[in-house]
Amino acid sequence: MTETAAGKPANNRVAPPSALRRHGSQLGIISVGLVMWLSFVIAAPAVFTNVNIYAAFAQTTPQFGIIALALTFVVITGEIDLSFPSVMALGTAAFCLVTAYGGAPWYLGLVVAFATGAACGLLNGFLVAKLNIPSLVITIGTSFLFRGLELVLMNGTGVPLTAKEYPAMHAIFREPVFGFPVQTLWMIVIAGVLWVLLNRTRFGAHVFLVGDNPTSARLMGINVVGVKTGAFVLVGVLAVFAGILTSIYGYYFWPTTGDGFLLNTIASVFLGGTSVFGGTGSVIGTFVASYIIGAINAGIVSAGINAFYTQLAFGFVIVISVVLQIIIERRIRRQSLTGR
Repeated sequence: MTETAAGKPANNRVAPPSALRRHGSQLGIISVGLVMWLSFVIAAPAVFTNVNIYAAFAQTTPQFGIIALALTFVVITGEIDLSFPSVMALGTAAFCLVTAYGGAPWYLGLVVAFATGAACGLLNGFLVAKLNIPSLVITIGTSFLFRGLELVLMNGTGVPLTAKEYPAMHAIFREPVFGFPVQTLWMIVIAGVLWVLLNRTRFGAHVFLVGDNPTSARLMGINVVGVKTGAFVLVGVLAVFAGILTSIYGYYFWPTTGDGFLLNTIASVFLGGTSVFGGTGSVIGTFVASYIIGAINAGIVSAGINAFYTQLAFGFVIVISVVLQIIIERRIRRQSLTGR
C-alpha cells in the first residue's frame, strides 16, 4: 500500500486504531495501580507482602466498589448520582422492617429491599431525565429525602444481623468460599454481568450514545429518558445490595449505613477512566480503581503517615486521573484527525 506525501494512505483507507486509542484508559489505570502498589510495598514491606492485607481489601472494597460499577453507567450518560449512600440505608432498613420486625423470611426481605432501591432509582431517573433537572442538584435533594425517610422508619435505631438470626444470609454474603472472601466473588460476578450489559447489549450501546450526544441519540430514535432512568435504577438496586453486604459484614444495620462511601465510590469511577463529560467509561477500569482506592487508606497508615492525609491522597488521585483523561482524549482526537 502506497502513501501520499502527507503520509496518509493513497487508497484513503483508515489506519486501524492504535493500542492507546483502544485501551488508553485501561492501560492508564493499570499503570497507576502498579506504581501505587510498588510505592506501598517499598514504604511498608511487612504489610504489603502479607496476604492478610489483601484478604482485608477483598472483604471491604466491594462494599463501595459494587456501587461504583453501577455508577459508571450513570456517569457515562453524562449524569451523576449522589444519593446512593442514603439508598443503601433505606433499602437495608426496608429489609430489616420486613424481616426483623415483620417476621417475613429473609428472601422476601431481599425482594422488598431491592424493590425499594429500584423505586429510588426510578424517582431519580424521572426527575433527571423526564423533568430535565440537573442530576447534581436533585440527587443531593433526594439524598436528604431518602436518609430522612430511613431515619423516620427506623426511629434512629439499628437492627442486629447476626448469623444466629440470618444464617442463610451469612452463608451467602459473608462466609468465605474455599478461603476466598465471598465479597470479592460477588463483585467479580456483578462486574462480569455489567461488562456484558455495557459492551454486548443494545442498552449498553445506547448508554454510550446518550452520553456522547443526547440530541443525536434522540433523533436516532433512542429512548433517552428510558436509558438514563435504567442507569439510575441500576445504581439503586446495587446500592441496596452493597448496603446488605456491608450490614451483614458488620453483623448490624446502623442508621448511618452508607456514610463515608460517597468519596470512595466517585473516586473509583473517575480514576477508572470514566469521563466526567460522559460518553466514555469502562467497567474493568472502575473495578481495578476500586481496589486502588481501597488500598490507599491502609497504605498511608502502614507507611507511618498520619491518617488525616487519606483525603488529601483521594483528592490527588481524582485530580491526576481527570488530567490523564483529558490528555488521553486529546491524543485520541489527534489520532482520529491525522489517521495515526
